[in-house]
Amino acid sequence: MPARNIVSHDTPNSNVRYSRLATDDDGYIDLQFKKSPPKVPYKAIALASVLFLIGSILIVIGALLLAGYFGVTNTDRTVPVLIIGIIVFLPGIYHLRIAYYASKGYPGYSYDDIPDFDD
Repeated sequence: MPARNIVSHDTPNSNVRYSRLATDDDGYIDLQFKKSPPKVPYKAIALASVLFLIGSILIVIGALLLAGYFGVTNTDRTVPVLIIGIIVFLPGIYHLRIAYYASKGYPGYSYDDIPDFDD
């Protein structure tokens, strides 16, 4: 086995200044506790916005059809429009609410609660 070369103090690297470590070091570094900035799921928020808008439009149209503002030949089609509007509206408003609270930094809300498309 070849012997290792011992670097003498005459080399140009000997002028490197070293500082003593703190004696009260607890073994942790600050980078361990820094959180990376949250990844915003833009596609999921856009989809939630589209669901919210379509659901809102369907709820308004269903309510107007039910109230009789439009001439309806088949009145049995007004309630399904209203129900579909509610079904589409609810997930949209739910995820938009989570996105809003996460953007404002409310405790208990984060962008991780919004399902994304993992692209």
